Amino acid sequence: MLTIRQATTDDIPLIHQLAWKIFPVTYQNLLSSDQSDYMMEWMYSINSLKQQMNKEHHTYLLAYKDDACVGYVSVQPQGENLFHLQKIYVLAEYQSYGVGKFLFNAALDYIRHIHPTPFTIELNVNRYNKAVGFYEHMGMHKKSQGDFEIGNGYFMNDYIMSMTVE
Repeated sequence: MLTIRQATTDDIPLIHQLAWKIFPVTYQNLLSSDQSDYMMEWMYSINSLKQQMNKEHHTYLLAYKDDACVGYVSVQPQGENLFHLQKIYVLAEYQSYGVGKFLFNAALDYIRHIHPTPFTIELNVNRYNKAVGFYEHMGMHKKSQGDFEIGNGYFMNDYIMSMTVE
């Protein structure tokens, strides 16, 4: 059985630890190890996670299978009726068991709770990531694409995917 819990700043070390288990494996065939390391520091250092939660209004939701945290999702308000799904990651050994779908739906439920009117949710996903198919299955569509400079000469080659929730 899966459960969900909203993270607090006390959970930053847990999110950091999970990210180091998940992100490099997810992108091992898509990014150089140098770019992966750069992005890990940029998005998942303890200081970056603190900034996200305390200043940038990211809300992290943690998925648990029994007593083990197996994945997380992060949502950030972007405008009056717009939210960005910043991150959704599941430990490799729990993929294909519905955890991603569980986290995606938990993010939508969270947004409905804080914003009960219709809203749009968007996300960036690497164009070559198999997760594109997952997001399409969840009802999202490709809105646009771009190569977004992230510093140090690196780019994110992403689709922007979108979905309106009534």
